[in-house]
Amino acid sequence: MGVTTDGAAPPREHEGPHEAREGGPSAPPRRSERAVLAIDAGNTKTDVAVVGDDGRVLGTARGGGFRPPAVGVEAAMRTLDSAVRRAVACALDASTPPAHVAACLANADLPAEERELTQAVRAAGWARTAEVANDTFALLRAGLSDTDPHAAGVAVVCGAGINCAGRTAEGRTHRFPAVGALSGDWGGGGGLADAALWHAARAADGRGERTRLADTLPAHFALPSMYALIEAFHLGALAPARKHELTPVLFRTAAEGDSVARSLVHRQADEIVTLATTALDHLGLLDSPVPVVLGGSVVTADHPLLHDRLREQFAHRAPHAAPQLVSVPPVLGAALLALDATDGDPRAYARVRDEYGSGV
Repeated sequence: MGVTTDGAAPPREHEGPHEAREGGPSAPPRRSERAVLAIDAGNTKTDVAVVGDDGRVLGTARGGGFRPPAVGVEAAMRTLDSAVRRAVACALDASTPPAHVAACLANADLPAEERELTQAVRAAGWARTAEVANDTFALLRAGLSDTDPHAAGVAVVCGAGINCAGRTAEGRTHRFPAVGALSGDWGGGGGLADAALWHAARAADGRGERTRLADTLPAHFALPSMYALIEAFHLGALAPARKHELTPVLFRTAAEGDSVARSLVHRQADEIVTLATTALDHLGLLDSPVPVVLGGSVVTADHPLLHDRLREQFAHRAPHAAPQLVSVPPVLGAALLALDATDGDPRAYARVRDEYGSGV
């Protein structure tokens, strides 16, 4: 399952990029006829950057998560609009809007969603022109060369959730619906936490294989047993969002040799490789030396067990692929896409990458 189409789809301190805060900008706005606006809107947070035509980050802002399926497009766009306007206000003169906005958005998974969100972003009037893409394409762009930004490549994001997208040099793309279990997805921080809880609960009551997860998961919350942990989540003493804290516990338990925890880490690595190789196959790139860009909080964390399995599986299933980890903020990829759209000065690419650090 997947969709193949013929269409393309906060910096570190460095010479003072300005972060918007409540109470006004930290420096006077400036005029910049060809500044661009970059948006990376994820499920849990949104990063916005205004980038000058020289590649300097002029202003940034952070907002809440972008979740149209949960709150509706109108409410999600209001959250986005607040962050955008704060970033622009601290960076640009009001009479000079950005030339272009590249908005890489979570939940722009299906073509219908992408069309609806493109319409909403254009209607917001943040810039003179606009493009919308799934946030996986921001990761892909961050991992590609700036001398050949339209080269073929595949990206897999494994953070809170998991997703994959790829494209050929001619602009043909392949992506997955990526709407959770309904579309066959497995893993990411949320999926790993749920799987760890499932195995730990069954181990604790005798239905499943013994695992130290039955001890390490409740211990993380200073609770005496899995029963107490189940009760705390079920009755609301622990917020559902705190399940994400259990993913690092799973990895630590796996590193200590627990067989059930290790099997989940291996399954996650196998799922990442399956997504990448499936996309490569659909695009006719499986036998080509194509970059496979890996990003997201789970895959870029220092988990040797996960990384060793990834190397092993890529060597076996896609020996021509060139996997690479990208740990830069995804908003960098959106900034690079925006510079691509405005024929940015080659020196601007190096400058904006320097602003955000290497991380590739």
